[in-house]
Amino acid sequence: MQLKRQQQGLTFFGLLIVGVLLAYTGVILAQVAPTYIEYMAVQKAVTKAAAGSTVAEVRSIFDKASQIDDIRTISGKDLTVGKEGDRVVVSFAYQREVSLFGPAYLVMKYEGRSK
Repeated sequence: MQLKRQQQGLTFFGLLIVGVLLAYTGVILAQVAPTYIEYMAVQKAVTKAAAGSTVAEVRSIFDKASQIDDIRTISGKDLTVGKEGDRVVVSFAYQREVSLFGPAYLVMKYEGRSK
C-alpha cells in the first residue's frame, strides 16, 4: 500500500488573502510615489535657488521653479535661507500624510538642503 504524498501550496482562500494584501500594498505605493517624485523636484528647485544672492531672490527663483515642476507642498516662504562661509545654503522640511484606513495615516517627513 502506497502512502499518499501530502500536497503543498496555497488554498484558494489563501490566494485571495495574498491577492488582497498585494493590491492594498499597490494602492499605498501608488499614493506614496508622487510624494517622493515631488520631493525630488523640491530638491532640484532648492539647488537652483541656492544660486541667488539675497533671501528674496532665492525665494523668487524657487517659486518660479516650483511653477514649472508643479510643486504644491512647499513655497518660497517656507524655505530657510542661510550662509555657510561665502555660499548660500537653502534648506527645507515638510511632511505629507497618506490615509491608510480609518484614523490610520502614513506620515512621511521630507527634509533637505542645497549642496
